[in-house]
Amino acid sequence: MRKYEVVYIIRPDLDEEKTAAVVERFSSLITNAGGELTKVAQWGKRRLQYEVKDFNEGYYVLTTFTGDEAVIPQELERVFKIADEIIRYLIVREEE
Repeated sequence: MRKYEVVYIIRPDLDEEKTAAVVERFSSLITNAGGELTKVAQWGKRRLQYEVKDFNEGYYVLTTFTGDEAVIPQELERVFKIADEIIRYLIVREEE
């Protein structure tokens, strides 16, 4: 099992319930694939350095987890790419 960090930015125009649902969706995606969540930190709305998809700010979420390297990162990336609520994301494997 490897350790990973993922930071993703959710569209700022969603209400609190929809934002919480998006965070829960990605957390459950990790746990359903056999991963174990270490921490889910919701940083809240922050201004972006430059405009992305016509947005100047976004809702940041940092998630750390452990999981199988063959399944979870690829599945997360696939879902991030097709999710309309996500502006940007970055998945990083932590060094051991």
